[in-house]
Formats: sequence, C-alpha cells, structure tokens
Amino acid sequence: MSAPRPAVIETFAGDALAPRWHPWTAGSGSLAVEGGVLRCTLDLADIRQYSDAQISDYAGLPRRAFPWWPPLRLTVRAWASHGADALRGTAGFGLWNEPFVPGRRGLPRLPRAAWFFFASPPSNMALARDVPGWGWKVATIDAARPSFMALAPLAPPGFLAMRVPALYRALWPVVQRVIGVSEAPLPADLAAPHTYTLEWRADSLRFAVDGQTVHVAPYTPRGPLGFIAWLDNQYAVVTPTGRFRFGLVATTERQWLALDCIMLEPL
Repeated sequence: MSAPRPAVIETFAGDALAPRWHPWTAGSGSLAVEGGVLRCTLDLADIRQYSDAQISDYAGLPRRAFPWWPPLRLTVRAWASHGADALRGTAGFGLWNEPFVPGRRGLPRLPRAAWFFFASPPSNMALARDVPGWGWKVATIDAARPSFMALAPLAPPGFLAMRVPALYRALWPVVQRVIGVSEAPLPADLAAPHTYTLEWRADSLRFAVDGQTVHVAPYTPRGPLGFIAWLDNQYAVVTPTGRFRFGLVATTERQWLALDCIMLEPL
C-alpha cells in the first residue's frame, strides 16, 4: 500500500470545480458551482431515462487505486432542496468502490461503502434489521468479504428461510454481520445545512452530525474507496426474503443536493 494522499479541503471557491473532482451528469442532471456552493440538480425526470448529477475523485482509476483507506476523517457540509419526506430518488455522499453505474459498461462488483445515504420509496434496501429500507440514514456494507462469498451458495434456500419470522430474527443478524452491514436512521433535517462527519478506522466507523455522534458501526469496509456525492432518480428493492427490483422514479419539480465544504483528512 502506498502512502496516504495529502488532505483535501474543498470550499468551492470560484465558479468551476477544481481539477481533482470528476463531474458526471445524465438525463436531466446538472452541476453548478456558485457563491461557494456546489449544487447537484435534477430538473424534471421521468421513468424512461436515468438522471444523475454527481462528483467523484476516482474517475479513470482502477478500483485497486482508489484514493482512500483508513484511518480517515470525512467531513461534508450539505443540505437538500427537500426534506426526506419529499425528495425523490437517491442522494448522498461518502465513500464507496463504485460497484456499478447505470448506463455505463463494465462488470458489476459486490458493494463496499460507508456513507450518508438517502433513498425514497419505492426503494426498500432492508439490509439492517429494525432499520427501514428507505429514508435518510448512515450505512456501511462490505459484501466482498470472503465470509460472504463462502455463504453465497446458500443464498437460494436462505431467502426462503428468511420468510419465516422466527428464522429471520435468528439468522439475519448473522448474515448482516457477514456482509458488514450497519445502519441507523439520521435525525438531521435533510433540507437544513448540517455538518456530517465520518471517521473510518480499521475496526470501526463513527458517524456524527454537527459534532454529535449518531452511530458507531462495528463493521468497516476495506479500502481503497473513492469519494462520491450525488443525486439521481433511481430506486432499488433488495430484501432478505429475496426480493430484487431496480428502476427509476419520476420527479415533479426541480430538486437538488448542495455542498459547500468537503474535507478528507488522513488520521
């Protein structure tokens, strides 16, 4: 492993993105920097076309060369045009391995991520017991662990077993631990500016909002990972009972995710 990269402190001075950030848009998505604020915006989007507005710091890199690994502190100040009850699609910011991107070529990979994540219905990614599969939350996953690969052949009968409530309560916590999933709903108003912090260490992850810890995850994804901030019109259904569905949602008005500070600090 090479030495960690220097810290990144981004306050979006000027009217253009710094060269370190790779912008990408699709459909009705657009990006704009003005007055020290980056806005990832979706104009009216429909279910016939994928729409996205995002920045990342790993474009063109093979996954093994993504720039970040623990120990690392990520700090983002952000807010959205709508609260969690009105925003549509998915949105968020954090660290991941870009397992796939709709509309792009390339083989998908099993996901690894640690981030602040929003999804609106009909999304239902019910991977953490007692945590809704939609809404504004913190989340971690590392489905590329060798222990998960060893259990993969048992997935078909496992999905059937999870349809029995007693078996779900007994077995899903084991599976959740194997895939490194830890989640918690976020109490912060998505439509109001807040400072979000993620401290990624080799054996744990601490999430905080405005300096107050909101969740400590006992599982941590392996690096390297890359930074992403995005807003799109996608939904996904992934449940322990074997329900899988992916699609697009329509928006009826302009919506956006705004950021005015990103800091990535090796610890």
